[in-house]
Amino acid sequence: MTGLNSKWMVGLGLLALLGGCGAEKPTEKEHPRVRIQSVQSSDFAPSVTLTGDIQARVQTELSFRVGGKIVQRLVDVGDRVSAQQVLARLDPKDLQTNVDSAAASVFAEQARVKQASAAFVRQQKLLPKGYTSQSEYDSAQAALRSSQSALSAAQAQLANAREQLSYTELVAEAPGVITARQAEVGQVVQATMPIFSLARDGERDAVFNVYESLLMEPPGQETIHISLLDNPKVATTGKVREVTPVVSAQSGTVQVKVLLDALPAGMDLGSVVSATARANGKASVVLPWSALTKNLREPAVWLVGEDGKTVLHNVKVGRYLTGKVIISEGLKGGEKVVVAGGQLLHPGMRVEIAASGDDQGAQP
Repeated sequence: MTGLNSKWMVGLGLLALLGGCGAEKPTEKEHPRVRIQSVQSSDFAPSVTLTGDIQARVQTELSFRVGGKIVQRLVDVGDRVSAQQVLARLDPKDLQTNVDSAAASVFAEQARVKQASAAFVRQQKLLPKGYTSQSEYDSAQAALRSSQSALSAAQAQLANAREQLSYTELVAEAPGVITARQAEVGQVVQATMPIFSLARDGERDAVFNVYESLLMEPPGQETIHISLLDNPKVATTGKVREVTPVVSAQSGTVQVKVLLDALPAGMDLGSVVSATARANGKASVVLPWSALTKNLREPAVWLVGEDGKTVLHNVKVGRYLTGKVIISEGLKGGEKVVVAGGQLLHPGMRVEIAASGDDQGAQP
């Protein structure tokens, strides 16, 4: 029995010794491991690609200067026309009647002038001989001048009637291409109503409809690369020539016209083109998307201070790109941003920074 009791005493002593060793070395709590990126500010200039078409620098809406019924249309959309070419005609009957009436008035006034002139000549011959009075002479002279004035007025009316008759022909003022037709034969039109749209020959523009948000700053003089949408090998360059000051109520866009430096073969009027431009560079910070988190409703990132503790810092996102974000405000450079392993962080938490080649414990 004595031996058995001794064994029990030895066993209890060993248990007490082991328990004491465990109390002396408690297990330390592990800190979350994160991967960080040192912030470096650089100029970021995003590129924008738009789709538009080739248009003439000067586009004219052609219309008759008098009203009437269209009796003849001589061109169609896509036709090339020359200067002074007749494009359409109105029914000239009513205006021809005005010409005939004005011509008859001229003939009548010419007869009156002839008669008044003969009477005045007689008075000129009789006055020196005393066979007529000064008043009769003056009356004949006034009658002649009145008839001459009436003749001038009738001639002016005849010229105006003939000019109005000439307006029954719609004539192209310059060479170009017909791009639209707004009336047909048999239609009664009013004066100044558009009949054809003419794209004049000359310089060409690439025209794009751009959302106002992309033009927060006036466009610079940077070169814009333009190419055919269906054949990118046909390309040229240009610069912004004009930006319309009014936003379209239907599309919410403004029209941007780009002056082409050259017009390569195949890039014809109406061709669909794409343009790539780069905006003015701004000091920004590029971070992977995994670095971005949220502070209530505002975008934020986790920063690691010199003491190894985390701080939630608000930022402003300038642009979202594939796999990365552009931070426009909130970071100046030199900060240490958590780019992986920040899902379970909270402010003031001490973290362990993973080595650049260590993939354990810092998975996004």
